[in-house]
Amino acid sequence: MKELKDMSLEELWRLFPIILKEHNLEYENWYIEEKERISCILHNCPSRINHIGSTSVEGLIAKPIIDILLELPISYDLDCATDMLKKSGWIVMARDDAEHMLDLNRGYTPNGFAEKVYHLHVKPYGDWGELYFRDYLRQHPDVAQRYGELKKYLKEQFEHNRDAYTNAKTNFIITYTQQAREEFAGRYLPTK
Repeated sequence: MKELKDMSLEELWRLFPIILKEHNLEYENWYIEEKERISCILHNCPSRINHIGSTSVEGLIAKPIIDILLELPISYDLDCATDMLKKSGWIVMARDDAEHMLDLNRGYTPNGFAEKVYHLHVKPYGDWGELYFRDYLRQHPDVAQRYGELKKYLKEQFEHNRDAYTNAKTNFIITYTQQAREEFAGRYLPTK
């Protein structure tokens, strides 16, 4: 069997298509379990950890993937954080040394998705749009419903092209993130 690292992007998209499911109340429990594991891995390093993405919005159709935003002090050692997370089973998907960011995942196997799948977005403390967009969807069920309909429509077009699916949602996300920033101004500014 071919290893994931040896697969082309097209092979990976076939193995891991866009799958949308109705909201599962267990998503929050999956997040809490993983949050506790991450805190232990990083030895309770000062951090802010949040459940983001569609699985964090009750009632919203979603890819059954738990997205977690892990914010660390700007002074954190990116190499050390990377090593600790990799040793605990996380796979590094992207690293940006200039911005001090990592994207990791867990739950992708050579046979397809595991029962629980996670994406971990590691960033320095900040006023991140993902938090505002999540809060806006939670506060505005009509917008969350439109977002769900958009995702269903795009899944039909891009089931085996994750990049195109993500890119096609961008304008919607930008529009409502901006509205959220106006409505919840400064909510996630780091405290000193």
